[in-house]
Amino acid sequence: MKSNPDPLSIDFAALRTLRLVHGYRSFSRAAETLNINQSTVSYTIDRLRRAFGDPLFVRQGGRMVSTERCEEIVATSSRMLDEVLQLAEPRAFDPGEAEAEITISCNYYERATILPQLMRNLRRSAPGLRISILTSTVEGKQHLDRGESDLLIGPVRIEGSNYFRRTLLSEHAVMVMARDAPPDRMPRSEAEFLAVPQVVVNYGDSWRSRFLMEIAAAGKSLNQVMSIPSPATLPELLEGTDMIATLPSRLAEHFKDRVQAAPCPFPGQFEIDLTWTSRTHHSAMHVWLRDQIARVC
Repeated sequence: MKSNPDPLSIDFAALRTLRLVHGYRSFSRAAETLNINQSTVSYTIDRLRRAFGDPLFVRQGGRMVSTERCEEIVATSSRMLDEVLQLAEPRAFDPGEAEAEITISCNYYERATILPQLMRNLRRSAPGLRISILTSTVEGKQHLDRGESDLLIGPVRIEGSNYFRRTLLSEHAVMVMARDAPPDRMPRSEAEFLAVPQVVVNYGDSWRSRFLMEIAAAGKSLNQVMSIPSPATLPELLEGTDMIATLPSRLAEHFKDRVQAAPCPFPGQFEIDLTWTSRTHHSAMHVWLRDQIARVC
């Protein structure tokens, strides 16, 4: 009769595999991330199933769903994994001598308004640091949970004992239209704002801008004639048309050579946060980098 493995024989590599399968809800994605065969992932999860006496993952409605016991194991083992990784971090950090790669999850707003100055600063003070950027859309929390990113920058507030947060800046929406448009075309009242043809930036997936939530809460709607997933090409889309758009103020400033801006009747104020997990919380390098990001903002 085959005996179950001793839970104390479970290594951190196996727990890391479990965390990745849990995060992706996919054996193949976890195998790809770890650069190993899917059969190796399957063997590891089977060993964990026997060690913990639980199926860990079950099929439900065509999807792979984690069991309640699996959720508990992942939550506890994630803290253990992060603490072990912290022990491997050097206690001293010299920016000029550092050689490392750091992954930041963010979107177009942060890439346009925060990262340029951050990179200029890093090239001067820490040229050995390499920055990798992931597009977060609505996956920022999952990027942190799976260890794919070290930092998340964006207007998403994540709660939980494993997460740490620093508010970088406050933002609000402004109206923008083409630089060459007649100034009197800019809406001057709430009614004009709601009536004018608008390009709405939806930022992809299920995200909703705060100003749109304010409009909906007031029981009103705007005249949306176009929807785009990113503001990157917005100035070109507005040029030569009667359309306007609504953007965060710093993004409008980023486009100032190509658009003109005015206050929006629905300012939709929000905050941009820097979020990280206990995995990097005490790292001297990450403490330094987080401070550099805050200074830029």
